[in-house]
Amino acid sequence: MTTWSRAVLVMAGVFVASPGAGAREPVDVALVLAVDVSRSMSPRELEIQREGYAAALNHPDVVRAIAQGAYGRIAITMFEWAGTTAIREVFDWTIVETGADADALSEIVLKSNPSGLRRTSISGAILHGIKRLEAAPFEGFRKVIDVSGDGPNNQGDPVLDAREAAVSRRIVINGLPLMTSDGPGNGFNIADLDTYYSECVIGGPGSFLVPVSGWDQFPEAIRRKLVLEIGGLPASADRAIPAQFSPNQPLRGLSEPYDCLIGEKIWDQRQWMFDDR
Repeated sequence: MTTWSRAVLVMAGVFVASPGAGAREPVDVALVLAVDVSRSMSPRELEIQREGYAAALNHPDVVRAIAQGAYGRIAITMFEWAGTTAIREVFDWTIVETGADADALSEIVLKSNPSGLRRTSISGAILHGIKRLEAAPFEGFRKVIDVSGDGPNNQGDPVLDAREAAVSRRIVINGLPLMTSDGPGNGFNIADLDTYYSECVIGGPGSFLVPVSGWDQFPEAIRRKLVLEIGGLPASADRAIPAQFSPNQPLRGLSEPYDCLIGEKIWDQRQWMFDDR
């Protein structure tokens, strides 16, 4: 970090850690990528998702956003999730400062081999993201969990409880709802997944979501989302949707509270249809 950058942070009232014994290295953002690999997604969808993340991680726009931060570096980790016990780490906490750093992570993701796993526990993904952030060897000026998913929570703790656990720790949750309809588990999907994510999943100051209605949109969506998260930009700076808003209406205007247990209720009603989803 340059002397000028340090001075800017100090004037803004931000604590700046100095290297030394016991000090965690400061970064602009500590970012957890939580990627859905539930069996409601087809093998082709999993492949598109893997390739989209790989392309986004070393995209010039993302690398530029990293370089423009006060510290000029971020810490990032990535895991795949499905049910409460179905979590697989893709890569551990890694500092990214340069294009070469980003290229190395992109290669790791591209070589990964995601496979569909049982159930959908967004709450489990959030709680695991909290654990990863608390164990991080870096101190993020901002702490973010980035959750992608194609369906509502249907296993584990209620998603509102997990969200509260994150927000109470000053962790922001952003969402990437995959509003596609060609996977094998449509019986457990909901048409208003963007509303569900806005009302039940994302939270914290500046949180936002980027809906994906077709897989052809995914590479650009994840790239834009990473740029916003890394740069700490407001969602209005792009086509992202700020917290509490959906594409068509302000959710604060809903006449009744959104049912954040809709996924659990669908599971109870339809589990006989897809017993292994």
